[in-house]
Amino acid sequence: MKLKSIIFSVFVAVFMMSCNENKKDKMSENQTKKEVTAKDILGNPEYLAISYGGYREKQREVQPTIPELKEDMKILSAMGIKVLRTYNVHFAQAENLLKAITELKNEDAEFQMYVMLGIWIDCENAFDFSKGEPNHNAESERNAVEVNTAVELANQFPDIVKILAVGNEAMVKWATSYYVEPWIILKWVNHLQDLKTSGELSKDLWITSSDDFSSWGGGDPMYHTEDLQKIANAVDYISMHTYPYHQSHYNSDFWKVPENEEHLSKKEKVDAAMLRALDFAQRQYDSVSNYMKSIGVNKPIHIGETGWASVSNGHYGKNGSRATDEYKQGLYHQHMREWTNKANISCFYFEAFDEQWKDAQNPLGSENHFGLINLKSEAKYPIWNLVDEGVFDGLNRDGKPITKTYNGNLEALMKDVLVPNTNYPKD
Repeated sequence: MKLKSIIFSVFVAVFMMSCNENKKDKMSENQTKKEVTAKDILGNPEYLAISYGGYREKQREVQPTIPELKEDMKILSAMGIKVLRTYNVHFAQAENLLKAITELKNEDAEFQMYVMLGIWIDCENAFDFSKGEPNHNAESERNAVEVNTAVELANQFPDIVKILAVGNEAMVKWATSYYVEPWIILKWVNHLQDLKTSGELSKDLWITSSDDFSSWGGGDPMYHTEDLQKIANAVDYISMHTYPYHQSHYNSDFWKVPENEEHLSKKEKVDAAMLRALDFAQRQYDSVSNYMKSIGVNKPIHIGETGWASVSNGHYGKNGSRATDEYKQGLYHQHMREWTNKANISCFYFEAFDEQWKDAQNPLGSENHFGLINLKSEAKYPIWNLVDEGVFDGLNRDGKPITKTYNGNLEALMKDVLVPNTNYPKD
């Protein structure tokens, strides 16, 4: 009896130790999930990033529903995406997106999706000429509402919102309808940093402004201002945009087929051009990095936006630079992911799905066609391989399974691929 009692006691002790270890593991696992911060996410290739809107219709007043947002989140998660970038909190989309992610997390404890929440900033009279010309040295009254709403959402969803971005291309001078002078961005960045200091926002929440590479000092010296230096010192990291796609028209030296490549086949010329596009993006990144070093700022630099459109009836189509097609889009996506993942740079690729509101009056306008998945629920060439791998099996968007454009026929796609062109009038 004594031996049985000893054996039973040992069994109970082992069982209790095992239970305690399991509890510790679960606590550790839950703790790890709760403690994921921007610092853990940014620059980590395990947290692929993408820009996301989710709008289906030709006007943003028609908001994506929570079921539609959840549908998209499942698709993006299947693609390996774990970080989204949004652009404003004007509409219900941002809050509903956070609710959709919360529901998915409640349904599946393993589900992960984090958000870089965009705060739209613009100037007085932006987009409203009835009130007069845009006043770039004064700000819209709406800005304060945007900031306060974003703060509320960050506090309401701290497990999801990891970054706040003050403005989207809000300082670059070519944004003539709405850009603001840097002091306005600085004002709101400092405000958010003060809220972190006072404990009204999480100290782990990172603050940035997402803007064109030139606005971060990588281009025209006119941006090399004292206020820009103050912004660079105030943000937690630099979020810069680079678009070789647009520069194929506006700054096309890199896009021209050099004489020593004239003998190559069409495909070889295109392949070489897309390597030059990658090099162009890398040089813009380096230009920002070099400027930051020159002013004594040593902070992470990530790519807040870059992408390549698959359709254009404008500057980038047949009688323009001919940058536009799914094959080039696929190469650019591949090159950017490979480079940034290897270099530990986060790249918020633009964008997840086509959105037709952006150029609603021109269905073939390039702005409507930057998505990796079109409005027919077809995966474009950059992610045909994911369809082949079955990552979308069982998933639908708007009642349709994810299939391939061109029915997956590369030969048919290549008929729409044209050699880069720079010999045309530019206005």
